[in-house]
Amino acid sequence: MASEDDDRPRRKITHEIGQELSLLSVGELEERIALLRQEIERLEAAAVKKRASRDVASQLFKS
Repeated sequence: MASEDDDRPRRKITHEIGQELSLLSVGELEERIALLRQEIERLEAAAVKKRASRDVASQLFKS
């Protein structure tokens, strides 16, 4: 028998920089750490892609 909680949509985990952490459980903290690590990886990949585009454009305009 499924519980009523199974039917409700899970709330999206979000984190606000500087947010009060004392009310979060260890599990919630670990979820947020994982979320922030994924976001860091996404940001780093975007920076690499933008640098590559900038370098290509720079080479084209030097010619």
